[in-house]
Amino acid sequence: MLELAAVNSRFESGVRSPLDDAILTSAEALPPTGWTRIADIPFDFERRRVSVLAAHEGRRYLVVKGAPEELLARADRVEAASGPVPLDDAARAALEAQHDALAGEGLRCLGVAWREMPEGQDRPEKDDESALIWAGLCAFEDPPKPSAAAAIARLAQAGVAVKIISGDAAPVLRHLVGALGIPARGMLTGAEMQELSDAALSARVETTDLYARISPDQKARVIRALQSRGHTVGFLGDGINDAPAIRQADCGMSVADASDVAQAAADMILLEQDLGVVADGVAEGRRTDANITKYVRMGTSSNFGNMLSMAAASLFIPFLPLTPVQVLLNNLLYDVSETGIPFDSVDEAEILRPHGWNMAEVLRFTLVMGPLSSIFDIATFALLLTVFDASPEVFRTAWFVESMATQVLVVFVIRTAGPAWGSWPHPFLALTSLGALALALAFALSPLGAVIGFAPLPGALLGMIAGLVLGYLVLAEALKRLALRRAG
Repeated sequence: MLELAAVNSRFESGVRSPLDDAILTSAEALPPTGWTRIADIPFDFERRRVSVLAAHEGRRYLVVKGAPEELLARADRVEAASGPVPLDDAARAALEAQHDALAGEGLRCLGVAWREMPEGQDRPEKDDESALIWAGLCAFEDPPKPSAAAAIARLAQAGVAVKIISGDAAPVLRHLVGALGIPARGMLTGAEMQELSDAALSARVETTDLYARISPDQKARVIRALQSRGHTVGFLGDGINDAPAIRQADCGMSVADASDVAQAAADMILLEQDLGVVADGVAEGRRTDANITKYVRMGTSSNFGNMLSMAAASLFIPFLPLTPVQVLLNNLLYDVSETGIPFDSVDEAEILRPHGWNMAEVLRFTLVMGPLSSIFDIATFALLLTVFDASPEVFRTAWFVESMATQVLVVFVIRTAGPAWGSWPHPFLALTSLGALALALAFALSPLGAVIGFAPLPGALLGMIAGLVLGYLVLAEALKRLALRRAG
């Protein structure tokens, strides 16, 4: 049986699989001497077998290797000690039980069968794959990595449902989930799926986690069914048969030593063969998304608030609240202060749930936090004009200081949905934010500021600004729960 399997694996013209490599490695002590290749019928996922026509000692044989159930269905005899004997119902049941027992131990199985061919036949036909003589089973151990269970648990904790779509037999999948302790619901085989309409499959995929004996097209069909239910789907595969599903998925993934076809179809290629990398990627992707959203919220609310403040100032103040150079300096230093956001940590809740762009949430945040900053800007204007009778230079300096302080310091409040004092920012964010604020104060309050139109501020005025900034941060802490409330 091993010699026949090696003949098939050595002489097939299609892409050699890892199973073929394992067969040839195991058969190194039994080199197929005396065998000559004539032709073959390459493997395809409909037939699920490969046939090789080879000559040995002047006789021609068709050697078939593939899914055990496919070969058994086409066999009418079985090898015995005395030679081939008829394959009756009892023998067939015994062979099926042998396969199920091996598969139940998590072993992947390939059947091997053969038949003698006419001497003059140089090309086999698919119809020749009948009246076969069953030779035996090749069983392959392909244990899951011990880290897989922990990775799947992490994904489940993050709200990512894991479904296993495989070309292996159902018992192999059951053993896999049992060995890893994966809570899996329901199983659907390729034969059962073939009888389901797209609508029926769409209903089944919600409660089915295991898919056995699935063809490449059926893998892609499962992906489409999940997508039709509104799910964002990632698929990880490494074989040629995985390429359609990799291409169909919203995020198609493969690994560095996968087949060229799988790598070409993938959006991402993992350099390490470990499902934990995917769990790490989900967490990092959500952290990145949360920080991008954090930046968008700060930018939109700050710009919206400044726009309102400038519009209000233009109605009542007979001079520019800030000169163009001062506005540009404000924007430059504010952008520098935010360069630390990509390094910032995020709330655990942001990691444990899927993200999606929600313009309504950004708009609500802007409409709550933007006007709040404008209220304090207008209060600053009023105090500067009515209490301190500020000159244009003093007015601009005071508003520049107040605007920079509120814009920069509020990041420490709104970077987390919880209390600001309960979550420490990344040191780099603290450095960029406080550093940019320090530069702003140095420009505005030192003699250097006179170059761009700033003027010294009295201590009482600085105390007023400090009080306004503190009041703004307190109200921002109180209102952020409304601004950050999730839709639904």
